[in-house]
Amino acid sequence: MNQILSDPDDDTKGFFDPNTHENLTYLQLVERCIRDPKTGLSLLVIAKKGEFYFFVDEATKLILKSTTTTRAGGKYQGKTVSLWDLLYSKYITEEERRELVQQYKSGAINIERFMEIILTTIQQQTTTTTTSSMVYSTPPEIDSNASITKTTITTTTSTNSTHSNAFHGIRKDVSATELLESKIIDKKLFEDLNTGKVTVTEVSEMDSVRQYLVGTNSIAGVYLQSNQETMSIHQAKSKGLLTPGTSLVLLEAQAATGFIIDPVNNKKLSVEEAAAQGVIGHDWKKKLLSAERAVTGYIDPHTDKTISLFQALQKDLIVKDHGIRLLEAQIATGGIIDPVYSHRVPVEVAYQRGYFDVEMNQILSDPNDDTKGFFDPNTHENLTYLQLLERCIRDPRTGLSLLVIAKKGEFYFFVDEATKLILQSTPTTRAGGKYQGKTVSLWDLLYSKYITEEKRRELVQQYKSGAINIERFMEIILTTIQQQTTTTTTSSMVYSTPPEIDSNASITKTTITTTTSTNSTHSNAFHGIRKDVSATELLESKIIDKKLFEDLNTGKVTVTEVSEMDSVRQYLVGTNSIAGVYLQSNQETMSIHQAKSKGLLTPGTSLVLLEAQAATGFIIDPVNNKKLSVEEAAAQGVIGHDWKKKLLSAERAVTGYIDPHTDKTISLFQALQKDLIVKDHGIRLLEAQIATGGIIDPVYSHRVPVEVAYQRGYFDEKMNQILSDSDDDTKGFFDPNTHENLTYLKLLERCIRDPRTGLSLLPLNK
Repeated sequence: MNQILSDPDDDTKGFFDPNTHENLTYLQLVERCIRDPKTGLSLLVIAKKGEFYFFVDEATKLILKSTTTTRAGGKYQGKTVSLWDLLYSKYITEEERRELVQQYKSGAINIERFMEIILTTIQQQTTTTTTSSMVYSTPPEIDSNASITKTTITTTTSTNSTHSNAFHGIRKDVSATELLESKIIDKKLFEDLNTGKVTVTEVSEMDSVRQYLVGTNSIAGVYLQSNQETMSIHQAKSKGLLTPGTSLVLLEAQAATGFIIDPVNNKKLSVEEAAAQGVIGHDWKKKLLSAERAVTGYIDPHTDKTISLFQALQKDLIVKDHGIRLLEAQIATGGIIDPVYSHRVPVEVAYQRGYFDVEMNQILSDPNDDTKGFFDPNTHENLTYLQLLERCIRDPRTGLSLLVIAKKGEFYFFVDEATKLILQSTPTTRAGGKYQGKTVSLWDLLYSKYITEEKRRELVQQYKSGAINIERFMEIILTTIQQQTTTTTTSSMVYSTPPEIDSNASITKTTITTTTSTNSTHSNAFHGIRKDVSATELLESKIIDKKLFEDLNTGKVTVTEVSEMDSVRQYLVGTNSIAGVYLQSNQETMSIHQAKSKGLLTPGTSLVLLEAQAATGFIIDPVNNKKLSVEEAAAQGVIGHDWKKKLLSAERAVTGYIDPHTDKTISLFQALQKDLIVKDHGIRLLEAQIATGGIIDPVYSHRVPVEVAYQRGYFDEKMNQILSDSDDDTKGFFDPNTHENLTYLKLLERCIRDPRTGLSLLPLNK
């Protein structure tokens, strides 16, 4: 019986692979299973027709079983064990196992390299190494008269050899020596690695190294603005959100910069895997495998050597426009890829290795429409990959870059080239965190890990609208970074003066002025309505007293503690405005816009309530508990686009009106005095501000006590009299239940508070 089972034929192979239709032994079928990571159980893979089915063929299995070593750590310490057993040990994940076998079968790695990677992986999870010997197989010789692979065994001894200095490259590991030769690390860091002063993990996480090993984000997928849905490029194409042409070039750029990306499940996949998992369609698999060669390398038909994307372009192995597009995508995501060593390289190394030249650098440095190979589906502009990437948003869950798709009529936010140029030409050495002591541009700080997507959008919109200048922009960024770090330094900051636009050119000229600031700290910055507020401003506005100001400076109290004081919070945040409506019949909460759309509020009542929201801080989405600018509210469907212009006008009660004679920012009351707004309309908005915490100072973006409003010219005795003794002419709001004209304060007092969000909702008895 042992003889029968040791040498089975088809008559005794009693199990069947439904994918390959082979008769197998039970052991062979078990070895083709995957392990459930949750339960540890072995599961038989079922691949549908056309899907990629991965398994280890018998010839490969025989080589792996006949290749042994005594160098493995962990539970194999001091034992002779086969490469097959190591491959299927607890130290190797299902994903790593699949990748290694595919690399070996494709010829990307030999059996020695296979073993080195396995041993390094095990060593990284254990702590001890031993003097050991490894048995390597020479490449298998196939006997033409037999189905069995013959393997010649050679033994090589390695004494006290460690391989901890292996870094994870794009598709295979990279040695520390290769990083040194590629000028990614210097000699000192190389020596520190070898002596154990720094670890592979620590070096891998350095931005200067990580850029070349992993690269930066490519465009991973799309973000549908209307319903806040993330989807893959393939899904977006299938739903008609992207044209086939736009979809293909974006997927080719993914393949040429590392991996096809599944942004929904946050996976990076080879083209084969992406096709198998439905992340791309099988109709494009061949084209994307071709683009993937920009990572794995092209084969020179004359020499059979692996060559790079640029070299393939030079030898006319790929179409010029196509090759330039892929090369530009690589540079935009961290650097040109060396397919031999599977990592990106600095530009000077790319020159040395023949992966780039001056002419191509010139083409990519000065792009025109012929070389702008990517397309913004929102603005219909031809762009470089970098320009399109900069218009993406970052998924807060995965960190992936997503291309925004805005439907017709929605607000589409992006940074125009003129603004970008100004931000890039405004440097500072005052930034903290990882930028401590370095010169860095405002652009790089804006797109750093310290600034959220929401904050980035808000700052750019404020700058473009003129609400803040470039100096204030920089101060807010530095304060935000400092609030997340602990150290400050004596430093200098370079500011840009307001840009001069050359009428004969599309480029913005920026004049640079250097200002020195010594031991300047910005930790006492409070969040105002639309921008930060200093402790000094709160003192001058009589919101805090001198003692509290000194306690802040000496650290006896924190910004957070002071912000939460009712006497301060009232002026920074305000109290609730009327956020939405509450339909008592079915206990449903809805926005003002929804209530109008359903006929529960008249258009007139709806408009004045939304204007009051805009004039007291933000448009409110009470269902999702969001506070939005008018632009954002229109983009997210919280208000209709038909009222956007009117609500932007009301929003100026917060951001400020511009005096046409002086170009200065003035308040709501001052605009009323100068007849820039209709009297009834202005009184209604002013009354709403007072009812929700106080008159808003648009210059400093917070509310002020009445006496300060008098001093700054934002209020006067006559207006106070009008609002204190209101008649029907000044009762600008309407109760839809009782049909009374009321002040905003009285209507607010009739609201109920949403127990979930704390927002004030107007009850409707319908």
